Amino acid sequence: MLALRQRTLGGPEVLELAELPRPAPGPSQLQVAVHAAGLNPTDWKHRAHPAFLPAPPFVLGWDVSGTVEAVGVGVTLFKPGDEVFGMLPYPYGVGSHAEYVTGPARAFARKPAEIDHVQAGALPLASLTAWQALVDTAGLEAGQRVLIHAAAGGVGHLAVQIAKARGAYVIGTASAGKHDFLRGLGADELIDYRTTDFAEAVREADVVLDTIGGEYRSRSLRTLRPGGLLVSILPVDREGLVAEAESLGVRAETLLVEADHTGMQAIAALAASGRLRAEIAGTYPLAEGAKAHALGETNRTTGKLVLTVR
Repeated sequence: MLALRQRTLGGPEVLELAELPRPAPGPSQLQVAVHAAGLNPTDWKHRAHPAFLPAPPFVLGWDVSGTVEAVGVGVTLFKPGDEVFGMLPYPYGVGSHAEYVTGPARAFARKPAEIDHVQAGALPLASLTAWQALVDTAGLEAGQRVLIHAAAGGVGHLAVQIAKARGAYVIGTASAGKHDFLRGLGADELIDYRTTDFAEAVREADVVLDTIGGEYRSRSLRTLRPGGLLVSILPVDREGLVAEAESLGVRAETLLVEADHTGMQAIAALAASGRLRAEIAGTYPLAEGAKAHALGETNRTTGKLVLTVR
């Protein structure tokens, strides 16, 4: 099979199209013929500085949408020919930027017929991150106020839609040029972080979704109501963050996304109903993966970049 491999760490130029052995499914695994695979910031970060992965050579990619080619011993949920999408177990189940990939059957869900493979390939990691932060961790309920940072980003714009599907009042931070886009997704209130201090503009939030880190976390704690919760998707310095939150009478958690069959089923249901859709910032064939990495690293895209394989 062809795969987007790297043998050294570095910039996008280290990515190369290479012929590698096709992986066979082990017990409880699927072999999936990849149609599309999303890109996420963790891809270009691991390309240069692998926080979790061993040294290269390796193939990046956690998002995948495709067709089941073969199943391993013990799999009952899917059969060859089924269309599926999902996130390979993060971080060690990497490898979807290739023509074939294997992964646990329960990392996948059936791809809704209402969406194509590009859309399905864009959703898993970012949607699961938002779902696990807002629903599983924060228990977001109808009528609650949620502040979402970088609301037009890959995780952010999906978090806006998930929060609206839960009936929440959504406040987002984004540059002014992205406000119309976010209003179209249902955001109730928008703050241009370039001209307005969100920490002064927002009060009595029930939940904050931190996608940025750094000093944003400390400032965000002050926007919460007593007992409110900040969930950061940057799992660093949890102890310091929790201690600072407790001193202010609020709570904080840090999250690392996990492969999740139940979460993927919820995402599939939202996508099928039209309540969750990824904004596609661009598609690139597998051979042009380096170009997609370079664009993603600019942090100027709205939505998701996707590699098309079939």
